[in-house]
Amino acid sequence: MKLLLASSSRYRRQLLEQLRIPFEHASPDIDETPLTDETPRAYVERLAIEKARALKSGYPQHWIIGSDQTCVIKEEIVGKSGNRDNAIKQLQACSGTAVTFYTGLALISPEGDVFSLVDPFTVRFRSLSTEEIEHYVDLERPFDCAGSFKVEGLGIQLFEALEGRDYNSLIGLPLIGLNDLMQQAGVSPLLQASN
Repeated sequence: MKLLLASSSRYRRQLLEQLRIPFEHASPDIDETPLTDETPRAYVERLAIEKARALKSGYPQHWIIGSDQTCVIKEEIVGKSGNRDNAIKQLQACSGTAVTFYTGLALISPEGDVFSLVDPFTVRFRSLSTEEIEHYVDLERPFDCAGSFKVEGLGIQLFEALEGRDYNSLIGLPLIGLNDLMQQAGVSPLLQASN
C-alpha cells in the first residue's frame, strides 16, 4: 500500500507514524479561504478533500490522506494564531467557554474514490487569568495551532473537560476516523502495519 499524507504538519506526521504504516508526505497548495456562508463542518471537509485531490496527479498510485481543522469560538471560525498577541487573544476568548473543533478528513484511493468525514471535538476551558494565558503562550509558543494550545503538552492544564471520540482530532488527524475511512475503502490499517 502506497500512502501519502497531504500535509506539511509535523504533528500530523507524528500521529500517522503511530499506525506503523510506511508513508510519504507532501504539502498541497490550495486556497483555504472559506466560501460565503460555508459552515465550519463543510469548510474543513471541503479543504481535506481538496488537499488530497491537489496531489493526486503527482501520486496516481497512492492512497492520499487530506486533513484540515478549524476552531469555532463564539460562532466564529478561527485558525492558527501566527503570533503571541493573537494567541493571547484566542485564549482569552476561549477562557471559561466551550470551544468546538472540527477536523475534516479525506482518503482518496488510487482509483479516485473519495471517502470523507468530519470529526467534531469540544474543549471546555477553565476560567484563565491573563497571567496564566501569557505564561502558557510564552512556554509553548502555540502559534501554529488552531485555538493556540497543544493538547499533547501543557495545554491540557487549560481545560475542564474534553468531549469527543478521538482527542487526536485536536492535534489534526483523527486516527479513529482514519481507521473508519480505510475500513470503508476495504483496507485494514492493522494488517498494513509493520515493525
